[in-house]
Amino acid sequence: GSLLESTHMMNQTACPRISFDFTGRFLPPVYILVFIIGLVANGWGLKSLLHNWNKLGNVNVFVLNLGLTDVLYLLTLPFLVVYYFMKSKWIFGETFCKITRFCFNVNLYGSIGFLTCISVYRYLAIVHPMRAMGRITVTHSVMISVIVWLLVSVQSLPDMFFTKASRNNTEKCFDTTDNDYVEDYLKYNLGWTLSGFCIPFLITLGCYGHVIVVLCSTNTIDKVLKQRSLKLMFILILLFSVCYIPYHVFRNLNLLARVLTKQGICHKWYNGVYIARQISRALVCLNSALNPLVYLHAHENIRARVRRLIQQARQSVVQPSTVIYRSELIGKWQSNSGFTN
Repeated sequence: GSLLESTHMMNQTACPRISFDFTGRFLPPVYILVFIIGLVANGWGLKSLLHNWNKLGNVNVFVLNLGLTDVLYLLTLPFLVVYYFMKSKWIFGETFCKITRFCFNVNLYGSIGFLTCISVYRYLAIVHPMRAMGRITVTHSVMISVIVWLLVSVQSLPDMFFTKASRNNTEKCFDTTDNDYVEDYLKYNLGWTLSGFCIPFLITLGCYGHVIVVLCSTNTIDKVLKQRSLKLMFILILLFSVCYIPYHVFRNLNLLARVLTKQGICHKWYNGVYIARQISRALVCLNSALNPLVYLHAHENIRARVRRLIQQARQSVVQPSTVIYRSELIGKWQSNSGFTN
């Protein structure tokens, strides 16, 4: 909600007042747009996955979970639209407010978790195809998915014990907490950022970095396939950076601004941080609409390309050893990446 509101009601004389009108004008149209695009994209994506359920590959288990976290979050957006249209007045009760915020956090950190799993699987399939071959099954993917859901829920649970309304106004639904507990929330949020975002992001970066090196230095992988893989990885890292880095940076800076304001310390950057924080909330929510488009589009392209390559390899009689090695490598990558039919 209006994160600095209670702070500035108490400290109007100490610090210049922050304008909260921006949130009410900016977030509802974004939420409506994301809700419509996200439901259509995730609905189409999940239908496509379920249609090919018997042929599900390892990566697709994570894509399915990614879709489920998105749908869980998207279903809470209409309630937040009502909240902001009613000038930050929450009419659905505190319990449902906490559930709504919990769904957002599970979506956010669940998405990061499943994106990390996909990057690790792609890394194993491309960098260590011989070691990974046949050792990773769909059962492993399902077990890892359950662990991701549990870890994300445990990380998000403490957030529900922080009050989401202010003392003098119970009809609020803050996405952090009231000013009385902001110091504790900042400590919790820093730990949460480290475990839920920084560590998975570094793993993802390391995996994709190594994959890019291997793709660029291996001549046996087809050029078009290589270009598409590199392009996809660039899009994914960009998405990760645009959606998640600003959100975590400005969330923590905004909490710090609230702590400092409470202590009577004022800085000109508070208002800028508040507005940047609201924009970063829109960017992070946009991820729910973009996830299925990126992954399913990539899945279809690579699958079709791999099929054509294998056909070419079978028909070719020139340089048989290279062709056999290349088709073997791509075949193993295909099966391990979950890019099977």
